[in-house]
Amino acid sequence: MSRFWSPLVHALHPYVPGEQPKIADLVKLNTNESPYGPSPKAVEAIAAGADDALRLYPDPTSSALRETLAAYHGVGVDQVFVGNGSDEVLAHAFRALLGHDAPLLFPDITYSFYPTYCRLFDVAYETVPLADDLSVRTDDYRRPSGAIIIANPNAPTGVALTRAQIARLLAEHPDKPVVIDEAYVDFGGESAIALVADHPNLLVVQTMSKSRALAGLRVGYAVGDAALIEGLTRVKDSFNSYPLGRPAQAGAIASIEDEAFFQDSRARVIAGRRRLVEGLEARGFSAPTSSANFVFARHASRPGAELAAELRARGVIVRRFDAPRIADHLRITVGTDGQIDRLLGALDEILG
Repeated sequence: MSRFWSPLVHALHPYVPGEQPKIADLVKLNTNESPYGPSPKAVEAIAAGADDALRLYPDPTSSALRETLAAYHGVGVDQVFVGNGSDEVLAHAFRALLGHDAPLLFPDITYSFYPTYCRLFDVAYETVPLADDLSVRTDDYRRPSGAIIIANPNAPTGVALTRAQIARLLAEHPDKPVVIDEAYVDFGGESAIALVADHPNLLVVQTMSKSRALAGLRVGYAVGDAALIEGLTRVKDSFNSYPLGRPAQAGAIASIEDEAFFQDSRARVIAGRRRLVEGLEARGFSAPTSSANFVFARHASRPGAELAAELRARGVIVRRFDAPRIADHLRITVGTDGQIDRLLGALDEILG
């Protein structure tokens, strides 16, 4: 703490990212990273992009990447925005679209960066409780508000709304910005991008960190009406005109173009999730149906804090949130078959 801090800094409670420990022979299942790595074509493009041209600033509009994303999703280039990871894209959305006189609405159990951004950007907000089964009830958003943001699939629960449910939410709130945060949609959810053409208030945010296995590259993007994208761009250009470097733009383009690798990788994660759920259920855990690359599991009789500590002692790291309603849940990333075996073997030792 410093006497030179501004009043804002004194009041902040920063987001706490998942731990990145440096432990030998660690099974790291706490940050929802891909267990399989990125497309080799993306790696080649990143290496090729790290040449003498790095002395020059990158394309500030990321035009080639935006054109690639627009073609992939069947939208116009002016409907695509890119940024330094989806967290930066979300930050720009909070600043550009979500601060109004009436409060922003989002679930009480969701991505914990949302309240952090609200405090940072002075956005009034209210949380809407999830149902007992940890699902989002869109009917509960029929209340006075200025905007809505929902992670779909939700984090840390993994529970997803259908596209039809999102369409109904949009129809009920045509005059409010609605942001759908789709960081995990490729693992079983239905993207709302197909709804953008008919809903000028919809912004869909995605990332290349999860299903594309490019967390270390930091590439995120948004798709929405051109007027919404212009708002994000105005904020971006008032903050950092060059968010994505040359290697990042090149690697992201190559990843999108390698559709076969992407489909194979996501299919392997979905199969691993099925195996993980079966193994956990056989050991006394229950979990809501996940459409993400993680499972949000709770044991019938053992406290979450105890299980997390016992797993860590055996070299297996999972994520636990010390928050009301979910303190006994563990968010467990889907790993390789070998990592899942290590996790289940450790649980066998712990549970006896």
